[in-house]
Amino acid sequence: MFPIVIPPLRERSEDIPLLVLAVVKEFQKKMGKEIENIPKKTMQALQSYSWPGNVRELRNVIEHAMILSQGKTLHVHVPKRAASEPDAPGNLEELERGHIVAVLEKTDWRVAGQGGAAKVLGLKRTTLQAKMKKLGIKRSNKPMPK
Repeated sequence: MFPIVIPPLRERSEDIPLLVLAVVKEFQKKMGKEIENIPKKTMQALQSYSWPGNVRELRNVIEHAMILSQGKTLHVHVPKRAASEPDAPGNLEELERGHIVAVLEKTDWRVAGQGGAAKVLGLKRTTLQAKMKKLGIKRSNKPMPK
């Protein structure tokens, strides 16, 4: 068994256009509809949404749009974020992972010692290393500078 860590959809918005096209193609066959156009403004709105439900939520939104759209243009109603919905990740594990990675980045990925992430987080070095392993956090997860 190998753990596979995939970043949440909100962290890879560049994948959204291809995912949308794949889902549209799938539902075209199932529904017998032909979509030839997805407005640029719609795609931008899809890419700027935080997708707390990840790909499953995107798929449901596109399916709903396919059902309601008339003609060859896909009209998508991007969900509105509830006022009570925080900007934080959707579950505790994602929140913990994000916080640990942020601290590691601030400490230049120094785990132990004076000024290390373990000290900043108030954890023993071994506890932090165990959490990093459990959450799939490795230095290679650090995004490349743009």
